[in-house]
Amino acid sequence: MTEKEFPWIVKLDWLNVLNHLGLDSIIQISEFKIDKAIRKLTRTFGNETLSDLECDELDQLVANELKDSMRKELTENEKKKEKLEREIKSKIIPFKQGGIIKIDPRDFKDLKDVDPNGNPEDILKAIYKKLMGDSDDDEDEDDDKSDSSEDNTGYYI
Repeated sequence: MTEKEFPWIVKLDWLNVLNHLGLDSIIQISEFKIDKAIRKLTRTFGNETLSDLECDELDQLVANELKDSMRKELTENEKKKEKLEREIKSKIIPFKQGGIIKIDPRDFKDLKDVDPNGNPEDILKAIYKKLMGDSDDDEDEDDDKSDSSEDNTGYYI
């Protein structure tokens, strides 16, 4: 494909075409399908008519043509996005709404030195450190003594 064969392709805004298709990268469209769509549009409308069109109209035409030829890939891409959204919602939303957090007991094998029948605050501190990463005890004490109006009577996990 060259500019001499298809002078109107210079006017194409590929980012706009990708937006219309709902894709993230031009790599997701095969060169064969791009060539096929451009040749079909040229046969249907002609080079002069396509050159006279506005950029947005041209982008929409190319996007519609690619949408027809890439129907299978686009539906597969939509299914992957929906699956990813469902997974993210199931993992993240419980944190925001105070729901149940799935915890793997193998993560707590390092908590051997915490007495299970001991002080519940010590157990919660150890679990908090395990989940949120190691932090100094001095910082925890400073946070508890701060003059803020926040509820600092417990640990929220």
